[in-house]
Amino acid sequence: MIVMLIIACEVGFWVLLAGGLSLRYLAKMPRAGAAVLLLEPVLELVLLVATAMDLRNGAEADWKHGLAAVYIGWSVGMGHATIKWIDQRFAHRFAGGPPPVKAPKYGTARTVHEWKTAGRWVLAAVVAMGLLQAAIWYVGDSGDISSLRGWQTKMLIVIGINLAIAASYTIWPKEPKGGAGSEEPSRTFEKL
Repeated sequence: MIVMLIIACEVGFWVLLAGGLSLRYLAKMPRAGAAVLLLEPVLELVLLVATAMDLRNGAEADWKHGLAAVYIGWSVGMGHATIKWIDQRFAHRFAGGPPPVKAPKYGTARTVHEWKTAGRWVLAAVVAMGLLQAAIWYVGDSGDISSLRGWQTKMLIVIGINLAIAASYTIWPKEPKGGAGSEEPSRTFEKL
């Protein structure tokens, strides 16, 4: 049941997103579109309540409950950025909006971008770990919690990978080919 609900929430996310953006840009009803987009968190709330009820009704905590926590964590940490990313592209494609803002490629701007991205992933993982810990406490000694602990370990790995990526851009900032001073040399000395 939980896996089907996770799939339904994922499908619902994209349906609400498409509906909200269509209302906003195609139907020229920005308030209605915003109202539909604001329904997105309801999906995660439904999943959270259903997962808690499943555990309360005696279901053994397994990978499905962990996946539900991870999905909710992803929605909290990455959902807004995903909606913003798609909104820019939808507005450009269907409503004559400006071209989407691309991520910076080089230097400090790229480093800041990578740290912001890492921050979103860390938030997603921390929320998931918190929900997993709540499920562990809820199950207590009465059931097997190894699957939930395994998901927590995976979230620590996600945090580590994202921090390592962001740190690598801090230590070794990406520069344009040829380095920072790769502009054409001045031709004024050639005449001498």
